[in-house]
Amino acid sequence: MVVGPFVNGSAVLVGGLAGAFLGNKVPERLRVALPMTFGLASMGLGIVLIGKIHSLPAVILALILGAALGESVFLETKIGRLGNLAKGLVSRFQKQDTGLDPAAFTERYVAILVLFCASGTGVIGAMTEGMTHDANILLVKSIMDIFTAAIFATVLGYAVAVIAIPQLIVQLLLASSAVLIMPHTSAPMMNDFTAAGGFVMLAAGFRIAGIKSFPVANMLPALALVMPVSYLWTYFIH
Repeated sequence: MVVGPFVNGSAVLVGGLAGAFLGNKVPERLRVALPMTFGLASMGLGIVLIGKIHSLPAVILALILGAALGESVFLETKIGRLGNLAKGLVSRFQKQDTGLDPAAFTERYVAILVLFCASGTGVIGAMTEGMTHDANILLVKSIMDIFTAAIFATVLGYAVAVIAIPQLIVQLLLASSAVLIMPHTSAPMMNDFTAAGGFVMLAAGFRIAGIKSFPVANMLPALALVMPVSYLWTYFIH
């Protein structure tokens, strides 16, 4: 029985509810400045993860193919619709003006959805617990997520707490499939997977900090492609 995904999901839920409840009670300077700090932290973690790369050409190829696939199916647009749906659902129970127009809300919501659900830390943590029953990575992530969710919820409202649901589902699926996936992976493949997650987190950090609006969600298919690409590249090229 895994515990990390439930702890992590609870952290996002509690942080999101607390931040939305506090809302304007949190000083504006904090609500403006801290997301930039979170964006910087995401970029820093992304750089650290990229440093674990084994085969740069394989990872870049996976990122290009993944981004092309995500763009072709309009993945970010569909995730954005889910974000606005979450906003609409919670508004039925709690009237809350986020002060953001729909485009700005979608812009930020998609970025933090990726940050919570598809970060390299969460993916690797879930797979590690599924394989070894070690939940430490997800427990550390939970400590960070409760504060991150609280700050973002002061701006985006209760919709942030809803992210706990897809995050829990993703991590449970990863933990369950890890037993099947991990025996067929090698250290180089895992390193390239970690690096690809680092690139996605780096892009998400730029977006959260308001520096550059990368289509982060459209890059997510790269995480599914990078291991096969890494294996084939190593097998045929090296």
